[in-house]
Amino acid sequence: MKKQLFALLFALVPLAAMAAPAPDAPYSMTPDIRDQESLQRGMQLYTNYCLGCHTLEHQRFARAAEDLGMPQDLVEENLIFSSDLAFNDQMHNAMEAGDAENWFGAAAPDLTLHSRLRGPDWIYSYLLSFYKDPSRPTGVNNAVFEMVAMPNVLEPLQGVQEMVCAESDRPIGDAELDPLTGKYQSCEVLQVTRPGAMEPDEFEEAVYDLTNFLTYVGEPSKLQAQTLAPKVLFFIFIFGVLAYLLKREYWRDIH
Repeated sequence: MKKQLFALLFALVPLAAMAAPAPDAPYSMTPDIRDQESLQRGMQLYTNYCLGCHTLEHQRFARAAEDLGMPQDLVEENLIFSSDLAFNDQMHNAMEAGDAENWFGAAAPDLTLHSRLRGPDWIYSYLLSFYKDPSRPTGVNNAVFEMVAMPNVLEPLQGVQEMVCAESDRPIGDAELDPLTGKYQSCEVLQVTRPGAMEPDEFEEAVYDLTNFLTYVGEPSKLQAQTLAPKVLFFIFIFGVLAYLLKREYWRDIH
């Protein structure tokens, strides 16, 4: 019995490790890969704002369309912008790695498995943490990933965000706690100083959808596994009952 218990504990260790949040992520989110509408919006955002630089080498348009319940004609018309790509192709782009390195200082990485490498909290925090920095070549920096080479491609939606001195409910950088107000006084608070096309709440929801989509892309089979799991458990339960009754029948004459 002890051996079985230890085996169960060891089996649960990887699950606990995967659930651990990123230590440097100031914001958190709970992915829901069963939320089809969120995933559809996330895919739309990705193809419009991210796919120009970041590929999804291990994901096909057709697989995403099937999992997310999107018709082929709508995907081809609205989400595939290159004439060199077809519905069954992987989610590539036309950017050469050498050109990206010359333009941004480093080639844009493929993001298929990024959610499994960094975690959803990190991606969510990263996308929310761009701020204006005239000293950088792209004019922006990132509070989660300092000296980042990537421009803020979502700025038209979010607007211009800057570091300001303000009170915050969470410790940021070298923020000090004011015992009278219970707030953290910091000059590293991110604040939108020039609005974009979306309100802050709308933008956070959009970033959630985008992060949710990247979480799905990191392990698309998980969506099918969650759908299949109740059926498997039901089968195991029925089989267990039948096996127990069969065992009683075999051993009835012996006992």
